[in-house]
Amino acid sequence: MPPQSNSPSNPFPSHGDSHPTGPDLTRPTVVRGVRGATTVENDTREEILTATRQLLALMIRRNGIDSSDVASAVFTVTQDVTAEFPAVAARQLGWLDVPLLCGYEVSVPGSLPRCIRVLIHWNTTKSQKEIAHTYMREATVLRPDLTKYPSVDLAELEAWIRVQMGDAS
Repeated sequence: MPPQSNSPSNPFPSHGDSHPTGPDLTRPTVVRGVRGATTVENDTREEILTATRQLLALMIRRNGIDSSDVASAVFTVTQDVTAEFPAVAARQLGWLDVPLLCGYEVSVPGSLPRCIRVLIHWNTTKSQKEIAHTYMREATVLRPDLTKYPSVDLAELEAWIRVQMGDAS
């Protein structure tokens, strides 16, 4: 797969801050929250891991996140998601040194079922307005104002995920 450029027209920078000429060294590095959410149709280990890997992959690529700049990540699930810890997907993508935590989302009547949420605490020079939060599948209803981004080629995304997991086949 060809490397991604850091051009402003590319929604998937390769790594680091996606300033057109590289990281903006004139701004201080601060911790920013990057939010994302997705859903699964069934409470199975494979569906949880696939959905979470896809969500993380999009968050990483849309923001140019390098795991060495991640302070921590918190995953929450609704109480109907019990077959696997979503943090396992982050480990599968190579986040071996990042502190990860899983917990239950507050159970509110009528809330979105089978939902996986993540909050990544990321050290970056980007401003809060430059952060691209990512909501997929049925979770787009949570923040419709943040889901206006180009369509995603899931086959290409899965190929990228396999490379991150060390399986280039």
